Amino acid sequence: MRIRFKLYASLGRYLPEGTQGNVIEIEVPADASAHSIIDRYNVPRRLTHLVLVNGVFADKAQRDAAVLKDGDTVAVWPPIAGG
Repeated sequence: MRIRFKLYASLGRYLPEGTQGNVIEIEVPADASAHSIIDRYNVPRRLTHLVLVNGVFADKAQRDAAVLKDGDTVAVWPPIAGG
C-alpha cells in the first residue's frame, strides 16, 4: 500500500536527498504503523513531538498500535523551543 510521509522543520533532513516539499509517497507493508515508518527513515523518536495521521493527533501508544491504511498521510513535527 502507498502512504504519504511528511517531515517538517529540521526533520526534513531524514528524507531522501532531492525530496521536494518535505513529503514523499512510499510503499509500506500492510501492517505498517506511524512508528514503523518513523523508524524506517531513522528519525529519532525523541524528535517526533507531534505526529498526525490524516490530520488527527496520534499519541505515543497510537503510533505503535494503529495500523495505517492505503492513502493515509503521516506528518511529523519536532519539538519547537521558544514561542
